[in-house]
Amino acid sequence: MKREASRTSLESTKAPDFRLASTPDQKVGLSDFLGRPVVLVFYPADWSPVCSDQLALYNELLGEFSKYDAVVLGISVDGIWCHLAFAKDRKYHLTLLSDFEPKGATAKAYGVYRKNDGFSERALFVIDRQGVIHWSYVSPVGVNPGADGILRALDALPRS
Repeated sequence: MKREASRTSLESTKAPDFRLASTPDQKVGLSDFLGRPVVLVFYPADWSPVCSDQLALYNELLGEFSKYDAVVLGISVDGIWCHLAFAKDRKYHLTLLSDFEPKGATAKAYGVYRKNDGFSERALFVIDRQGVIHWSYVSPVGVNPGADGILRALDALPRS
């Protein structure tokens, strides 16, 4: 059965905060970016073809996202060492965060953890400067959702 893409029920609610590893000795929290738009990119796994293409697209568009002063955070259940090797190999300049232990806790907080699969949905969230979820989208796992929805959502946010 093919799953249809959808929006989540979290829109217009305060985004759940988190602190996740970005390196072996550093953690990043959503609250670190209050005052800036944040694009959360939940993806199933490093190294998979669709995830690699999706993150490569967002990496190429970092200049576009910066026009909105937006930060892009990629989140998966992979460990931090896997993220570091993946980002280095693919030359990504966006921040990848490890939702590794407790496994999928952040994805669960956003309602996008696939318990039976052990990884997150392919889900996007645009969070406004006040930390409220402005837009969200869940894509079928095997489909790259692209960036058009993200850019439209960022464009609809108040500029200050």
